[in-house]
Amino acid sequence: MNQNFEVMVAERHHAGFAAVICDEMANSAKARGTGIAKRSPDYIRDKMLEGKAVIAFAQDGTWAGFCYVECWSHEAYVANSGLIVAPQFRKSGLAKMIKQKIFELSRLKYPEAKIFGLTTGLAVMKINSDLGYEPVTYSELTQDDDFWKGCQSCVNYDILMSKERKNCLCTAMLYDPKDHWQPEETAQQFKQRAKAYERILAIKRIRFLKYFIMKAHNKTSKNEKTGIGI
Repeated sequence: MNQNFEVMVAERHHAGFAAVICDEMANSAKARGTGIAKRSPDYIRDKMLEGKAVIAFAQDGTWAGFCYVECWSHEAYVANSGLIVAPQFRKSGLAKMIKQKIFELSRLKYPEAKIFGLTTGLAVMKINSDLGYEPVTYSELTQDDDFWKGCQSCVNYDILMSKERKNCLCTAMLYDPKDHWQPEETAQQFKQRAKAYERILAIKRIRFLKYFIMKAHNKTSKNEKTGIGI
């Protein structure tokens, strides 16, 4: 798709797009069967007013995408959250443009903070790798309980908690400003390991699908024994 976009730091006059953004986040999470931490229009508006969000528009002024910054562990960690691209503009390169802009905003506002993200998609992993992120274990992310509570709206939350927040369908990625590879190096590493990452994501989906099947089976068996639903 040949399309030009304007990607900018969101401001007060963009607040009217908050409801549309929230709706698209919810629709996207439902379609993918995974979750973005559920946020209200008021929360999105606050991020815009605080200068902690990036918004994108097509040439004709149509809203096209969004992402925002969240701080955790007393600003030691920053997450670039809620990345969303309007359906008609997907696969246009816009997601990469938004990620680049929100990364630059995070580095500007919080130069000492570690920047991290969780994703189930290989495409987002590639974008992150191009920026200098590396795959890490969950133990290297913020341990702030409020961050992990944001995962409660995800359909995979039970899996996350059953693994004691040490693993889930998402892959954790981190940029450490004090100890990191150059973007060219992480991009090359991703290219070399892309097939392996793809297999790992597939194995995760299969393994955790078995978890849901087993959980449903156990619940059915328990109901049958107690007479519930009969």
